[in-house]
Amino acid sequence: MKTEVKSSEKNLTEEKEPPKKEKRLPRHLSTKIIDDVFTDAIAEIKPKFEVNYQAYLDRLWEANPEIYKILKESKDLEEAREKLFSYLEKKEREIFQLDNNLHILEKATVRECIRVFKSVIGPINEYRTGVSALECLWKLARDEHHELKVEVSVGFIMEFINLFRGVDGRSNIYHENGAVKKGIPEFLRLEGRKAAQVRSEILDELGSTIKKYFMKYPSGLEEDVINWRQENKERILKYFGGTESDWNNYMWHLKHVIRDAKPLLDLIELTEEQKEAIQKASKYKIPFGITPYYLHLMDRELSIGYDHAIRAQVIPPPEYVDKMVEFRQCRNTIFDFMGEHDTSPIEHVTRRYPCIAILKPFNTCAQICVYCQRNWEIDEVLSSKAMISKLQLKKAIEWFAKHKNIGDVLITGGDPCVMRDNSIKAIIEAFAEMKHIYRIRIGTRTPVVLPMRWTDSLVNILAQFHEPGRREIAVVTHFEHSYEITPEAMEAVQKIKKVGINVYNQTVFTIENSRRFELAKLRRDLRLIGVDPYYTFNMKGKEETRKYMVPIARLLQERKEEARLLPGLDRTDEPVFNVPKLGKNHLRAWQDHRVVMIRPDGRRVYEFHPWEKNIFPMPPYNYVDVPIYEYLEELASRGENIRDYRTIWFYY
Repeated sequence: MKTEVKSSEKNLTEEKEPPKKEKRLPRHLSTKIIDDVFTDAIAEIKPKFEVNYQAYLDRLWEANPEIYKILKESKDLEEAREKLFSYLEKKEREIFQLDNNLHILEKATVRECIRVFKSVIGPINEYRTGVSALECLWKLARDEHHELKVEVSVGFIMEFINLFRGVDGRSNIYHENGAVKKGIPEFLRLEGRKAAQVRSEILDELGSTIKKYFMKYPSGLEEDVINWRQENKERILKYFGGTESDWNNYMWHLKHVIRDAKPLLDLIELTEEQKEAIQKASKYKIPFGITPYYLHLMDRELSIGYDHAIRAQVIPPPEYVDKMVEFRQCRNTIFDFMGEHDTSPIEHVTRRYPCIAILKPFNTCAQICVYCQRNWEIDEVLSSKAMISKLQLKKAIEWFAKHKNIGDVLITGGDPCVMRDNSIKAIIEAFAEMKHIYRIRIGTRTPVVLPMRWTDSLVNILAQFHEPGRREIAVVTHFEHSYEITPEAMEAVQKIKKVGINVYNQTVFTIENSRRFELAKLRRDLRLIGVDPYYTFNMKGKEETRKYMVPIARLLQERKEEARLLPGLDRTDEPVFNVPKLGKNHLRAWQDHRVVMIRPDGRRVYEFHPWEKNIFPMPPYNYVDVPIYEYLEELASRGENIRDYRTIWFYY
């Protein structure tokens, strides 16, 4: 299905149908109909993986008979719209009545669901998105499926099953067998030590839940992991003819960066899909590279499975390779999701905010991350042409010197720490001479993929320009999973910290670190080695990396139900969505985004407001998310109990 989402304020990139993939049987389903509206259950799995579509529809109308009656009996779309608005206003008034017996938190869910429902059936949002969820519902209720121009997915129906229930005060967030009523927990009825003891027992249960999940995600600091990685290291050194001293030399790793499939095939087990993707990437010169150090973090055998996030970052899926090959000639525009071409006032500089700008002096890295924001401008790993020319660098630095409102500069790329020490020093020195520059950030992934790069020489260069009270030097890195945290990475971080420089982390929220408490475990482990969680980025809406994407609702759920249980110092990061050309939208600020439509394929359309809101009247941006239903299917195929995620539908 192809449905273009349009906005009167902002045109969206044309939505293209994702490549078809083999349907896998979710492990939690059997051949029986399962009575569970939170999962992709109530489906009857048949030999050809057909879905019992009618079972979903029956549950949809059972979810709210009043809405069903309105839809079925309305003669036309406008009559249905008016009656639904009246119904929603009535339901909203009901929750303010004295005799309403719903719990106040359930009432909050009702209000939120009503707000979303009104937005979705609003004519202005149908116009802006080019989609009418109401028309789909109306025709489904009247058994006029044949008149629908597009196929209505199970994901769409699941969205409205939950929305219908939420409007009626039966979200089942707190009790799966019915609405939660007014009431006060026992510990609030008690006083003194007895109240504290009862409360402590409740908190112990929550703590045990966290601990249970944390055990699923080992870090690289655990003894067993260290031991088998030592074996990996010895095998890799033998393969490349290296020594222990070579291993500690970052230049040796750069010299032996893996650029094709053969070393991987010789050193670790790969799936057939991974083999084919790497071979095709190599054949068509799609940027690909892995440092020997990062390779040694991978489990030798596929059956272990702790390294899924590590493999996924550097071994491209077939869909990614196919897209990169298809659009190779025009990738500079097709894959530039953030619109950096339109936010670059001078070559190699990006600016979206008043007081900070980005300098990109080096456009390659020690290895290539598949879902890199700037995959459109990296030609190859460790390209000989990666370094900015002296003339271009001079012009860029002169630009910063002229723009004295910019006090914070982010030096990124690519990865600037792959440059030689003297090049790094020259750039930092140039900025240090500008009195208006009070902070210089170094954006680098070397603490994760090449920790031996953090030599005494490099650390001393940064320390030379770090002057408390005058100028801050900060390192911003990119750990994705606890399994990447190793003794070597910790040593690199501690070297930096010991000269007074802080290290911050930016995590990209992907399918590989989005399971329950997976990101929470990373936050805790990062703090233990001296890294402050800084940003959690919602996965970019880049079509070539769609396989990695997670619904925005999951990040909101993670922030509320998992991160919130941790101590404050473990959750200092901010969940954000990067609006193309404009900049970060803070997802925690509910007033800065809203759901405006649910498409027939189950994808929500979000209207994101720019950071300039309440300052300057900039237009909003409409974004088409990935379906929650498809995400839950993928989790189920990986063995997750998706009942654990049942509240995800109510995060808007």
